[in-house]
Amino acid sequence: MSDEEDAEAPEISYQHKKEIAKWFLLNSPAGEIKYVAKDVKVVINDDEVYDEAAAEAFPVFNKTHMICLEMPRRSGDVLVSSFGEISESEYLDPRTTQVATVDHIKQVCTEVRDATDEELPSAYVEEFRCALDGEMLKYVEEAYPKGFCSVYCTDGKDVEEPGSDFELVAVISASRLSPQNFCNGSWRSVWHIEFKDDIQAIEIKGKLLVGAHYFEEGNVQLDAEKECRDSTMIQSPEDSAVSITNIIRHHEAEYLTVLEASYTNLPDTTFKDLRRKLPVTRTLFPWHNTLQFSLTRDITKELGISK
Repeated sequence: MSDEEDAEAPEISYQHKKEIAKWFLLNSPAGEIKYVAKDVKVVINDDEVYDEAAAEAFPVFNKTHMICLEMPRRSGDVLVSSFGEISESEYLDPRTTQVATVDHIKQVCTEVRDATDEELPSAYVEEFRCALDGEMLKYVEEAYPKGFCSVYCTDGKDVEEPGSDFELVAVISASRLSPQNFCNGSWRSVWHIEFKDDIQAIEIKGKLLVGAHYFEEGNVQLDAEKECRDSTMIQSPEDSAVSITNIIRHHEAEYLTVLEASYTNLPDTTFKDLRRKLPVTRTLFPWHNTLQFSLTRDITKELGISK
């Protein structure tokens, strides 16, 4: 391209720059948005554009990845989730009945206050929510070494007695971040639990999301998701909690088994589909002995999840 043609190249607009910056920030792998932000800021080379893009992208990223932050004075942890969002910077922790103020860009809690009665469910709904929260805690401690969970009431929180419907949402967020080993992984699951009084049934809809990023001398990413449905009967709060948690345990263990099988088959399927006849090294790739490569083992290990 000549100097004249280069000089005539149109200037990228402010809005276009901001959208580009936001795209990179929002598509950062789990635990890596701060690293991406440093590079984006240098590339954009415009503090005003970057600051506006970051102000819009960080809250969305934090809620999408359901990051967990420690509240001040070691008063507990809060999941930054759309289900617990009171305002743009305030998030409810139902377990401790506290509301945390979050600095999205720094990813820290700056202060905490007690939740108001209007922000909490009725005593009747709280029985079911609290019982499920207790069972989910036990399950997550067993299955996810670095996992967090929370149970919210998202509909019908004013229900005072049997006869009306309400909905709980149970979320699990787990991550294994090991950038020094060039590998990060995350697990998120969201379970919508509808209590339907007229048919005495509990309808359960789940969405499971797994992400992994392996970047030693390359850039390999895994993004997988699965949706599932199930149901059980309404019982006492304690018995309902056990039934719901067992259903969640079953579906998540089943999906993890499928993922592990996929990792095992990577050398014989996906890797071979990506091959070229002769790599840039000009040396034939050893397809007869692909197990010598540690990508499959490393991704499985760094996800930090077990059945």
